[in-house]
Amino acid sequence: MKEKVKEKVGDLLESGQIKGFLGLSNKYGHVGPHLFCSRDELESLVVGDRNRPGDTRYSLNRQLINIHRRYPDDVFGVLVRGCDERGLRTLFTWNQLNPDKVVTVGIACPKELAEECECLEPFPQEFVGGEKGEGCSSGSVAGIDDLDLHGRFDYWMEAFSRCIKCYGCRDVCPMCFCNECSLEDDGLIDPGEIPPEIPIFHLTRAVHMVGRCIDCGLCSEACPADIPLRTLYKKVADIVDDEFKYRPGYTEEKSPLNILR
Repeated sequence: MKEKVKEKVGDLLESGQIKGFLGLSNKYGHVGPHLFCSRDELESLVVGDRNRPGDTRYSLNRQLINIHRRYPDDVFGVLVRGCDERGLRTLFTWNQLNPDKVVTVGIACPKELAEECECLEPFPQEFVGGEKGEGCSSGSVAGIDDLDLHGRFDYWMEAFSRCIKCYGCRDVCPMCFCNECSLEDDGLIDPGEIPPEIPIFHLTRAVHMVGRCIDCGLCSEACPADIPLRTLYKKVADIVDDEFKYRPGYTEEKSPLNILR
């Protein structure tokens, strides 16, 4: 898979179709985001973890927003999985990125990662590496839904009580692009209070992610307290889908919450 990605990206760079390619590199001894500008640099390209293919992930779309703001007239490529592509579609509708300035190079997620993420569509529309796999239903949501009202309340209150207010969930999220963050609004969240008020802190963010969350799961991976944030946002997405027949990133339509008054 890596060789196919390298070949595709190298051709895009040499043909001048893109100014640079945002992917993952192990150039400095650890895996992290890197802007590749020539074919020679691609030797350090990383596509998944060597012990578990597909398990090395970063919020590349978030980095792409920063690059686009600095170089608005240039075209850049970016490595995408299914969730990343959903993120791009959603960012396009929110006018955070210009679709004419983005070229995607897609890879499909391995079965084990798709199952762990309970991803409905673990592949982008077009990809050069990996195989198109089956989507997975959300057993984690179903398990909590099986509890009675008091059981669900106790489950989430216990989970939220572990929060240390590190803002890791916000800082890693590719869909958090507001100039002013609602989690720092002293009318909603008391500043300096650690742990934060429960459950207001997490419900504030959950409501803010309605119509935005593209189910990448980076929030849960970043959380040092192991709060099942992805499960919470999956449930929120299910509710929006039931009410409006809409899931962020699966179409190029705007969220109904963008247009409702």
